[in-house]
Amino acid sequence: MQRRLPSSFSDLEHWLNERRVTEIECLVPDLTGVARGKILPREKFTEDRGMRLPEGIVAIGVTGEFPQSGAYYDVITPTDRDMHLRPDPTTVRIVPWATDPTAQVIHDCYTRDGELIPYAPRSVLKRVCALYEAQGWLPVVAPELEFYLIERSTDPNQPLRPPRGRSGRAETSRQAYSIDAVNEFDPLFEDIYAYCEQMELNVDTLIHEVGAGQMEINFFHAHPLGLADEVFFFKRTIREAALRHEMYATFMAKPMANEPGSAMHIHQSVVDKATGRNLFSNDDGSPSKAFYWFIGGLQRYVPAAMALFAPYVNSYRRLVRSTAAPINTHWGADNRTVGFRSPVAEPQARRIENRVIGADANPYVALAATLACGYLGIIKQIEPSPECRGDAYLSDYLLPRSLGEALGLLRDETDLAEVLGQDFLTVYTEIKEVEHAEFMKVISPWEREHLLLHV
Repeated sequence: MQRRLPSSFSDLEHWLNERRVTEIECLVPDLTGVARGKILPREKFTEDRGMRLPEGIVAIGVTGEFPQSGAYYDVITPTDRDMHLRPDPTTVRIVPWATDPTAQVIHDCYTRDGELIPYAPRSVLKRVCALYEAQGWLPVVAPELEFYLIERSTDPNQPLRPPRGRSGRAETSRQAYSIDAVNEFDPLFEDIYAYCEQMELNVDTLIHEVGAGQMEINFFHAHPLGLADEVFFFKRTIREAALRHEMYATFMAKPMANEPGSAMHIHQSVVDKATGRNLFSNDDGSPSKAFYWFIGGLQRYVPAAMALFAPYVNSYRRLVRSTAAPINTHWGADNRTVGFRSPVAEPQARRIENRVIGADANPYVALAATLACGYLGIIKQIEPSPECRGDAYLSDYLLPRSLGEALGLLRDETDLAEVLGQDFLTVYTEIKEVEHAEFMKVISPWEREHLLLHV
């Protein structure tokens, strides 16, 4: 896809003028991936080229709560100082569904002294990309994002159901890769593709996944920061499009009990910036040591990073045996039962697919974390285990089984703290502890069903 996005503030002004934009949605992705910010008139945006927000705004849990004490306030001051936000001109996109000509621009978060806010998701990904840059490397990624279309539901106590398509019927069976099942929602997907084209999003193919009403969109490979921005925009876009067609789109990891979970598989490779050569392949086309070390890093550090890849209590319902989601850190070539798959590809396209990550993960945080694991593997020359050539579901669990367990592992992993930043991990884990504590206050139907009169 030919990109025509501005690269400077003068280009941005020209871009806005061409489209006669009158309003700007100034966006900041928070730790959950929610778009925070302000809507400004065009004149105000041009005058200020930025805005201010309280520094805790990007560090909110999914319930909207803040930690009330603890290490969180060793990083974020209780006085709630301002962050200084600066727009990134390369992120500007039109808002296709807006009534008046409206643009949306992602902003970076800075302190008053001009330092990046270390716990903002975009800052974390920039930090990891800079480590690759310092080595003369360029990370290349391609996300595959799964999601469900579901019937509108305003009662959280009721189970979710697939929506009705053009036929007037909801799916009742598995329809993996079915063209007819996708065609049931043609009006919706026509709008989605039209929106994506207007926004110049880097989307590739759409397929129907295994679950009833479950879809997958693939993105072309590109630089991690730009693709994280595009996943962020895409989630906003598809939710809006679905609402306009009287349904919801959800990126929950496990929205329906009897259907598979949704993942965000990330294909990743590393290129030598000077030569353009894929570091994962030798000159003779064979896998390089860097390829194996990258896998070794994923195997070594992904268990400790699981709270970043599976950030909610619901996330761990997806990671169970024989449900198309991995349960361990095995790797293999062209093997979809493992956590880390090496697809069949030409040497220049050799890559590793991290299949552990859930669709509910923040794209900035997930990309930063998976690249951090691989980076540590190369730097520390970590050898992987032997390739798994059979069914990895027959092996033991090697990933944490709950958010509480995952948070403990993340807090203890000093190598990841060094790469991702201790301030980020402190804020992140404190927020997740608050979310976990909130969840533990809820009594589930299962508990009432099986414990009420039996224990």
